Amino acid sequence: MRLGLLGPANGDLAGLARMAELLLNSARVTRAIYLGSDDALEDTVALWAESLVGADASDQGVWDRAYAMAAEGTPEQIQEFLRAERARLRLKSLESLPVRELRSVEMFGDRVAILVHDKAMLDEEDIFAATFLAYGKGDGPLAKRIGPRWFITPGPVGSAGGGAVVLDDSGEEVIATFFGPDGLPAQSEKLTAPHMTKLSVKG
Repeated sequence: MRLGLLGPANGDLAGLARMAELLLNSARVTRAIYLGSDDALEDTVALWAESLVGADASDQGVWDRAYAMAAEGTPEQIQEFLRAERARLRLKSLESLPVRELRSVEMFGDRVAILVHDKAMLDEEDIFAATFLAYGKGDGPLAKRIGPRWFITPGPVGSAGGGAVVLDDSGEEVIATFFGPDGLPAQSEKLTAPHMTKLSVKG
């Protein structure tokens, strides 16, 4: 899995859109999760979808668009329609943290990652259970190991060397790659951590 994490936009919707596009189209993440506490990602995705397919970018609206295209579209227009609809569907890979909890739990193999907006929301149970603790509220990008656990933040959108991070578990260890406002990888860190031990009880 390649999981993208987006830092808080702090009002910079254009910057957030650039980082989201980077994660989807260049880094080719499976999913990207926004670690801010506002509606910036929803607003960005709505504008992006509208630019692709028009004012009604809903799933229901696709039937009206498809009907009109089938009735009057040229082969070239139909190909462009399909490309735009595929791009619209890809936007569903962009997610925000659940509104009430502002936290999410993800799995990297047998290791748990807890995602939150503010690391002050983490309690002892969270810290004990998780190998990776990712948060959005921070001054800049960071990957820091404390004991057997990693604390990770992409940094705010527009911060030097930060704004987005990709967690890739395709190898033996999870690799965190941070991206800055220029869209280039700024740093990479191997998140070496112990795997969970599996216990079996025989009666």
